[in-house]
Amino acid sequence: MLDPLSTRRVPDTPLAPPTRTAEPLVEPADRGRSAAGTTAGSRLRMTLAMLGPAFVVSVAYVDPGNFATNMTAGTRYGPMLLWVIAAANVMAVFVQYLACKAGVATGRDLPQLCRAHTPRPLNRTLWLQAELVAMATDLAEFVGGAVALHILFGIPLLPAAFIVAATSLLLLTLAPEGRRRFEIVTAALLLVILAGFVYQAVAAGAWSGALSGMRPRFADTQSILLATGMIGATVMPHVIYLHSSLARSPARSSWERKRRQLRAHRSALFIALGIAGLVNASMLTIAAAALHGTGTQETLEAFHTGLGSVLGPGAAFAFALALLASGLASSGVGTFAGQVILRGFLGRRIPLTVRRLATMAPPLVVLSLGVEPTQALVLSQVVLSFGVPFALVPLLVFTARRRIMGDLVNRCATTVAAVVVSTVISVLNVLLLVRTFAG
Repeated sequence: MLDPLSTRRVPDTPLAPPTRTAEPLVEPADRGRSAAGTTAGSRLRMTLAMLGPAFVVSVAYVDPGNFATNMTAGTRYGPMLLWVIAAANVMAVFVQYLACKAGVATGRDLPQLCRAHTPRPLNRTLWLQAELVAMATDLAEFVGGAVALHILFGIPLLPAAFIVAATSLLLLTLAPEGRRRFEIVTAALLLVILAGFVYQAVAAGAWSGALSGMRPRFADTQSILLATGMIGATVMPHVIYLHSSLARSPARSSWERKRRQLRAHRSALFIALGIAGLVNASMLTIAAAALHGTGTQETLEAFHTGLGSVLGPGAAFAFALALLASGLASSGVGTFAGQVILRGFLGRRIPLTVRRLATMAPPLVVLSLGVEPTQALVLSQVVLSFGVPFALVPLLVFTARRRIMGDLVNRCATTVAAVVVSTVISVLNVLLLVRTFAG
């Protein structure tokens, strides 16, 4: 503010209360428009600032596991299960919004809240399962990236997996934790994935008749089981932890500012997860248009070959490139999530490179044993499914407690919706586990 006797700026403190200054002559209507413009501009800037974290999180929803599941759905049943992707995306937005809400309201991420509000044995148990989730995430990303390199350059699976590991280390070196560069690199890889599937969708005429898939229905027991896998494996526990960390607000922030930040996070989520939903829908509709009824085997390599036969080498190349970008982007996101997990649950931090080496070792061992890529993807989804309730239940409990959330505590309707969504996702993940082990 300005000293009324000079142009010197003095602080607004209790000892220096705000003083009136001369205002330019502005008509009330003009003043209202100016204030509205300023408010709209600040909202836009805040939403743009939140897009980075939202794009980072959205990568987990287009990881190689989604490639396999969605392409399988389209190959088997055409566009019939498109409504499942739409429902899964709505659930994902809601869950990630709650994760943002926890970080904005408390200034802590979900693992930190677990360490502060749960008994130590329970906290350690949650940490151990979260570490397994991080390793399973790496397994899926390495498999996807390695298969993509094998498709593109003929590199054997295991050496290709080591190349993916080395490349992900390079990306982490170029994009330190918490820096805008990492968000930019991740968003760029997401755009590569989107561009690849837009190209394939145009080549296949994939959206012709796709709206028929928005009517909820099933064909047989197998379609129910596949839909269970599509929804049950959609919400990734590691990005629940990560997003709650990326959304943390300083404790000194006012509740009004926190509300504005939360609204901006919500808008950013709609944009970023909307793009992820479009990619997932494109996967299914492309497979439906090009591969349905062709007898194509349900593996990543077979999908690539089938797309090449039907749509030409350009579409096949776009598929492989999108798969490679997915593997690289998802592996970096998984490493950052691992840092959040270790720091939050145990209060410890290690260098990102060391963290990367530790989490990539088990997946590389699995691949070195000669496990078939599709089986490795199934294994990773099983572990991820096991970890979902361990993230959702604490998130639901904490966001429903006023002493933790303050003025941003969940309303009754939000809590009821959270219970329903958490129950549906958890039950579907249990069914997915039963399906996997029962054959």
